Amino acid sequence: MFEPATIPNLPVTMIMRALADPTRRALFERMAGASEITVAELTRGSGVTQGAISQHLKTLKQAGLVTERPEGRNVFYRVQPDGLVPLVDWISHYRVFWRDRLDGLRDLLNEIDPREIDP
Repeated sequence: MFEPATIPNLPVTMIMRALADPTRRALFERMAGASEITVAELTRGSGVTQGAISQHLKTLKQAGLVTERPEGRNVFYRVQPDGLVPLVDWISHYRVFWRDRLDGLRDLLNEIDPREIDP
């Protein structure tokens, strides 16, 4: 059984920091495309050492983005879908902000020259 995230509401900053690194983002995307995957599988063809992969996975796990399941000598990793919820919530807040601002800009541009802007 996969262990649940230990902290239910991780700060958005931790998630952003974890995904800011291109290697971690690539690992996260690879894991998102698989039901579960081992460090050895993630290392193959990545050009990154197994130790570095393990450190990146630790950061993703601390951010609540990844869970692990030990089985014998292997540890299987998978994406924790709820891990992105704080980030999605934060982005949703600003999506409304920018939608309102862009609607206002569109209205202003229509007032200036209604022929140029499509509704």
